[in-house]
Amino acid sequence: MSEEGARDSHWKVRLYKRVRERGYDSLTAFAEARPTTSLVALAEELGEADISAVQVFSGLVAEAERSHQVTRLVRGQLVRELSESLPDGWPVVMDDVNRFEVAQALAFWFGFTPVTHRARAEQVMAALRASPPPPGWRPIDPDDELLLTLMPDETV
Repeated sequence: MSEEGARDSHWKVRLYKRVRERGYDSLTAFAEARPTTSLVALAEELGEADISAVQVFSGLVAEAERSHQVTRLVRGQLVRELSESLPDGWPVVMDDVNRFEVAQALAFWFGFTPVTHRARAEQVMAALRASPPPPGWRPIDPDDELLLTLMPDETV
């Protein structure tokens, strides 16, 4: 994305216009239709070189806050990061290379986790280290049974 495009104050208008052009009522619906697609790929699909992954995530956070679905968004982002970093699922053998891949996926996920959910994210990471999921585990959406166990929705 060009520097000029990054400073453009109309990116939200373009973002939501492109989401509607693709037949979705919300950015969340657009993203959830592609649950394992990275934020970068979502931005590229919407962006035509003028939408960034951070802008897509910013829109997703705003929608999640309005609908009280931030925990679901956080789980969804973990799905995206695991899909990108561990395309074959959770490693069978946790050697140095695989340990790095898992750590990198979790670090990227934590970087996108809103401050309000960081303590919960730390608990999830600790639980995954203490009791790793079965080899090959690859969540395909935020409603994955293990993810729901590790980070259940808030009760309102």
